Amino acid sequence: MAKIKPSKGAPYARILGVGGYRPTRVVPNEVILEHIESSDEWIRSRSGIETRHWAGPEETVAAMSVEAAGKAIADAGIDAEQIGAVVVSTVSHFSQTPAVATEIADRLGTAKAAAFDISAGCAGFGYGLTLAKSLVVEGSAGHVLVIGVERLSDLTDLEDRATAFLFGDGAGAVVVGPSEEPAIGPTVWGSEGDKSNTIKQTVPWDRFRSGDLSGLPLDSEGNIKFPAITQEGQAVFRWAVFEMAKVAQQALDAAGITPDELDVFIPHQANVRIIDSMVKTLKLPEHVTVARDIRTTGNTSAASIPLAMERLLATGEAKSGDTALVIGFGAGLVYAATVVTLP
Repeated sequence: MAKIKPSKGAPYARILGVGGYRPTRVVPNEVILEHIESSDEWIRSRSGIETRHWAGPEETVAAMSVEAAGKAIADAGIDAEQIGAVVVSTVSHFSQTPAVATEIADRLGTAKAAAFDISAGCAGFGYGLTLAKSLVVEGSAGHVLVIGVERLSDLTDLEDRATAFLFGDGAGAVVVGPSEEPAIGPTVWGSEGDKSNTIKQTVPWDRFRSGDLSGLPLDSEGNIKFPAITQEGQAVFRWAVFEMAKVAQQALDAAGITPDELDVFIPHQANVRIIDSMVKTLKLPEHVTVARDIRTTGNTSAASIPLAMERLLATGEAKSGDTALVIGFGAGLVYAATVVTLP
């Protein structure tokens, strides 16, 4: 019986560079209030959001990804030809096939890198990071580009008072490459499919193909609404606050890190109240820098963690070599948490 030759990858993997792209249009709460009965104070108190970015016609999922990825590649100090795989997490690329990752890989000038999309909602960056680490250590790719990108403005029902103010657009990217020491900890991840109805698309695409349009939601003018993201806010809030703090602690334990040894906390930017509750439950010391990028970026799902990471490093609130806990959670319900060394 023939023996398969063992793969020879790197001893460990680490994040080598990070980049982000925010669309040029900044949308204040006042624009949202043109469509729902609410107030700026209510939106800020419920979510912490003051503004968000919405993409224009030219700021496509691919275009935003290329911008963010180019910055991450430059930050890593490598050439695009050294990228062996491109992993893109998104739920807002409307072409079912081919994967948008293939277009991005080509536009960046990679040497025919492996490229594929994943759909893991707001945990998508954590899922992609875990895959990238495995590819580098296993030896299938020397460097992996992980992108989280969303145009959630395309999936927002502006007449839905529960979600109209939440979502923003943008792209965040990291380059994962070889390391001589551990710099990406074990991932604590999973799913709770019995709660999948708490965050979902309002109407599946095949309803439009079937011709049966009865019962579909209508806008204020009587037109059929384009499918949007809807959620049961209170159920999601309770799950995130109580269950995700446990997952975050498990990730710290798996990495052998105590809260006192942590420098930075970068949770999914879903809601400031959720973030603050997790900080309290984890009993994070005051010296830990906490990302609250949601205030000016909104909830960008898979893009939120790399965008928040990029901003903390750019502003100097976090620095290279810091130890950071990252955790994403969302539709599915899915989650992923790990401890990383910042690039």
